[in-house]
Amino acid sequence: MRIKCCGITMPADARFAESAGADAIGVVVFSGGVSRRVVTPERAREIFDAVRPFTATVAVSHTKSEVDLQAMLALRPSAIQISHPFVFDEDPGVAVIRVIGRGDPLPDDCDAVIVDDSHGQGKTYDLSYAREAVRHSKIPVVLAGGLTPENVADAIRQVHPYAVDVASGIETAPGIKDHTKIAGFIAAVRSVI
Repeated sequence: MRIKCCGITMPADARFAESAGADAIGVVVFSGGVSRRVVTPERAREIFDAVRPFTATVAVSHTKSEVDLQAMLALRPSAIQISHPFVFDEDPGVAVIRVIGRGDPLPDDCDAVIVDDSHGQGKTYDLSYAREAVRHSKIPVVLAGGLTPENVADAIRQVHPYAVDVASGIETAPGIKDHTKIAGFIAAVRSVI
């Protein structure tokens, strides 16, 4: 089971999440006004540089701008996570993760999908939709939406995703990570394996 800690706003939090066992660090850039965890591209680069080579770095955005998309790619993350249905005429050089919610078709033009009805707003995922996505997707499905140290183990048992993604469930306020919650979340995930 892979774990992504998202909405990281400080290099120290990225280093802590990595040391606690996170597989990926997500940083929100160019949010399109959706996220309160957005950081500048310069800060995103600092956060990505804070982790070691085998920890995945994910640039997360809700932007609809091609210019913003190119700036995300220029950060050279391991992957980009996008909500807008950008079309890539050529290989973008990074993994592409698309965010989908209830009623959205399962895309096949990406490397993974994140099932998150709230698109990063921390609202609890829809169990039946998440199960259907895992059952029918030909690519890895990441579960997100309302996950916490207290409920993530049960969510994994019910949905069987490839990975889990958490932001608000490991915070004291938007963008302010709680190291105890990060460690608790990762321990809860690992307890299921």
